[in-house]
Amino acid sequence: MYFYMTKRVFLLWILLVSLSVFAQEKYPKNTFRSPLDIPLILAGNFGELRNNHFHAGIDIKTKQRQGLPVFAIGEGTITRIKVSLYGYGKVLYVAHPNGYTSVYGHLQKFGPEIEAYVKKIQYQKEAYEIEVFPDYGELKLEKGQVIAYSGNTGGSSGPHLHFEIRSSITEKPTNPLLYGLEVRDATNPVLEKLFAYPLSKEAQVNQSTAKVELNFSKQKDGSYLADKVTAFGTIGIGFKGFDRQDLAANRNGIYSVQLRVNGNVYTEYDFETFSFKETRYINTFIDYDHYGKYRQKIQKCFLTTNNRLSIYTILKNDGKIAIKEGLSYSIELLLKDLEGNLTKATIPVEGKKEPIKIKKEIIKTETYIIAKKPNNYDLGAAKVYFPANTFYKDFYIDLQKDNDTVTIHNSRVPAHRNFTITFDTSKYTKEDRKNLFIARLDKKRKPSYASTYKRGTAFTTRTKNLGTYTLVKDTTAPKIRAKNFKEKQWLNNYSYLSLLISDDLSGIDTYSATLNGKWILMEYESKKNTITYNFDDKILDQKQCELVVVVTDNVGNSSTFKSSFFRK
Repeated sequence: MYFYMTKRVFLLWILLVSLSVFAQEKYPKNTFRSPLDIPLILAGNFGELRNNHFHAGIDIKTKQRQGLPVFAIGEGTITRIKVSLYGYGKVLYVAHPNGYTSVYGHLQKFGPEIEAYVKKIQYQKEAYEIEVFPDYGELKLEKGQVIAYSGNTGGSSGPHLHFEIRSSITEKPTNPLLYGLEVRDATNPVLEKLFAYPLSKEAQVNQSTAKVELNFSKQKDGSYLADKVTAFGTIGIGFKGFDRQDLAANRNGIYSVQLRVNGNVYTEYDFETFSFKETRYINTFIDYDHYGKYRQKIQKCFLTTNNRLSIYTILKNDGKIAIKEGLSYSIELLLKDLEGNLTKATIPVEGKKEPIKIKKEIIKTETYIIAKKPNNYDLGAAKVYFPANTFYKDFYIDLQKDNDTVTIHNSRVPAHRNFTITFDTSKYTKEDRKNLFIARLDKKRKPSYASTYKRGTAFTTRTKNLGTYTLVKDTTAPKIRAKNFKEKQWLNNYSYLSLLISDDLSGIDTYSATLNGKWILMEYESKKNTITYNFDDKILDQKQCELVVVVTDNVGNSSTFKSSFFRK
């Protein structure tokens, strides 16, 4: 009851303060300090195109190192702490009195007071992965206080700090660079490719009813000019490009895009803010068919079915351009970053209806999906159920079956919602079923574990990934071995214990460790297949220590590692 009242009062207070602050200044530029005491160089920026989502913050380089001090950008209180194996890894959420929340992810460890708070809970729950919501004011912070140290935990692919600024009320992330953080940037965005799309039934571009890549060249003034295009009907424009800040080679996202036709703005969008609930609609924003085939993200400057993004500031005719025969058009694409650096491309278009030389390929199958309706299919080995609105649009779906394997279309169509695949395992013995799991096969037919829910002989997985699925048997237990110590070794000068754990098929599900019969916290780094125990966590009252580690894979195969060592 106390926590509920505290949280309610806190949210009311935040709302009142937020309304006051927002009325004065949309994004305060002199309130927050930098989260790091080094020049800010970005590995990733806000709104950058990621797989199935837009990037919700900025990724700050940490000189390829871990352990740099991370500072609270302003006075506040910690409202959420999460430790997980994936995602943001170790992450802190700090609410500030002006109505904003700052987020610090992929941390190596927390500041001393916070670290002690977290480890106490981890030992109480006997779990590495935790998520806690401290009462408001329980963990207060001062501006500039060291709250953590930068790291590489979770889904990070290299040492950096993931940093966000969100609204404390709506939880919508906003571009952190709008708050006055300094990042050197005198570099124009880069245009790599241009495309034109025939959109209406009679539409054509350069005698093609299929998407056409446009040739363009750089002009003396730094702008780009495309070769003259002939077109008829309703068309759309797409492009592939990136932005690059000074001092870094990373290909980051473009902040602002504008499309003009004869001087009139048809499309304008920017990455000032968006909501997490809409971010998966990135799959309607890019040409997903092209992405699935070539792994290249083309941004479409026109709306397609079920695009529900709020990033658009101007949309005329959904960004679609009606080209009439006998008329000339000048289409301009303007790419701009937050510092105002601009790249401009001009596409001259002549309205002309010509004989078609290239026709858009439409592959038809026996099954046509109506996206708004639920769809259920029996493929023999498995049944597939698509809830209503699993997909963004109607299409011909390719469904194949082969013994214990089913193929559900291909990776060129995105799913917005989870669908279910249920395998019938009644032909297997009860003993065999214990070691079976559902796996997704990659292009090389290598299996990867898909979360498998077992109810009798029905094995089900829920997924958003189309592709090939099958049943796989795993009878091999995980492997465990010591990394930095040996049996009966004296470890007086060691600060930590480390072991290597791995599983070659279904993957590791759980692990646990005890020291002299008491549970100890071991941090799992899945990228390096290591689990590590810090000797500072517990006071050992015995010279001879007995370590027991148990690791279990996703079908229940278990391994136990036992070792003894000495330490004063």
